[in-house]
Amino acid sequence: MTPTLPRTVRAVDTAQLLDLAQEAAMHGFSQRLPVAWLRENLAAEATHYLFPTLVQRLTHRPETPLQWRCQQLLTVNTGEQIWGLLDVLPDTFGKIPETLDTASKKNIVSRIERAVTVLEWMERIGAEAGS
Repeated sequence: MTPTLPRTVRAVDTAQLLDLAQEAAMHGFSQRLPVAWLRENLAAEATHYLFPTLVQRLTHRPETPLQWRCQQLLTVNTGEQIWGLLDVLPDTFGKIPETLDTASKKNIVSRIERAVTVLEWMERIGAEAGS
């Protein structure tokens, strides 16, 4: 039976996000950023947010566990918030404490919808560095 996708947002600190990315890498999940990239670019003391949007089952890779594809709002070392994706095990997501009220969750989802993507941010930073 497929676990029900929660309609919630969870907050994690940078260390927790790095652990989630490491777990995704260990399982070979397709939607994740490299842990080294995250270490280099995330604001160390920031809070990041995960919003599950899709149940992901890899039928062509039956050994891969079911995962929830989460939209993530990341705070990078420039202070900006950018949008990315991260596949997370349902049990792992369930262990992240529920700390946000309804208004905060709605605000975060709205910010995710307006945020630039990781790729757009990287292209802009690269262009600025080359100027």
